[in-house]
Amino acid sequence: MRKFVLAASVALTAALALTACNKSEDADKAAPVQEVAIAKPTNATDTKAWSQYFGQIVRKNMQGMTADRPFPYFVPAGDDDAGKDGRARQLDNVKGTVARGVTPGNMLVFGGPESSKTAELMVDAFKDAQPGSFKNVIVLFIGEQADQQRVSDAVAPSGAIFRFVAM
Repeated sequence: MRKFVLAASVALTAALALTACNKSEDADKAAPVQEVAIAKPTNATDTKAWSQYFGQIVRKNMQGMTADRPFPYFVPAGDDDAGKDGRARQLDNVKGTVARGVTPGNMLVFGGPESSKTAELMVDAFKDAQPGSFKNVIVLFIGEQADQQRVSDAVAPSGAIFRFVAM
């Protein structure tokens, strides 16, 4: 009899514990998580802050993307050797991607502290894109309104879905 009471109490405790876990999970599902807005960084060389800032923008603009993750391209700021070298490497990388083409459903994201330098890189990278080679690929440009049209015009022949978000 004691064994039966012990087994019943263990089973009852386990059932209550599992019920409590389920209620906790239901409460977590019901309460939407509010993302704290990250302000635009003021230090052009703080890549971690820029990454977090751009990350929140990307998460809000992923609709229509069917790939596992977006492909971000951070365009470094500055006219010093480090900035120039970083942009040159990134341009080579992007040109290779544009030349190969991208599978539909993917998203390419471009951003950097200096919108004009990001726009320059995008215009240079997409000038040799094959017509229609980016059909159903999303290209997101995070920059200044003044650069939007020239980037849009450069990306258009590729057939990409162009999106712009002002910094």
